Amino acid sequence: MRIPIMALIALEFRWLLCKKRLQHHYLPNMKISTSVLLMFCIALVIIFMSVYQPEHFFGMEYEVRVINGFSNNSSLPLVIWCISKQDGDMGGRALQEGDDFGWRLKTNIWGNSHYLCTMKWDAKRRSFDAFKVSRDSQRCAPLRKCSWLVKEDGFYFSNDEINWKKDFSWY
Repeated sequence: MRIPIMALIALEFRWLLCKKRLQHHYLPNMKISTSVLLMFCIALVIIFMSVYQPEHFFGMEYEVRVINGFSNNSSLPLVIWCISKQDGDMGGRALQEGDDFGWRLKTNIWGNSHYLCTMKWDAKRRSFDAFKVSRDSQRCAPLRKCSWLVKEDGFYFSNDEINWKKDFSWY
């Protein structure tokens, strides 16, 4: 059975017209659908982060405080120097007995806020993480307060300044 050439040409021409109409009608709609789907996914991520991990998305505010808890160092102060990537060099202080050095911070969206302090007293010197999101976001809750009491035998942590727990020694 032979199909006439004219019928094949007409069939091919119809197919091309139909294909062109389909492309003209559906491809722009597919681009719109992809954009809508992408915006929907981004909205879901934003909603998820703001509901389930607000401290990483919006940034949570914390109060950090370092207290000189030495019993008798009136002649020799405790020197503290703190830095962070967020705030840069926060400067140094000489803390007499009972003095404190404190600041408020807001965590960043990446959850990597980090404050490093170096303490010096007489011949003793020690650097420590005064605040680190991965460690402190939970243990400083619910008041979002991170307090350090520095004594002759080491560094004590509290989130309420009533109950102190020794975290580490000078050496």
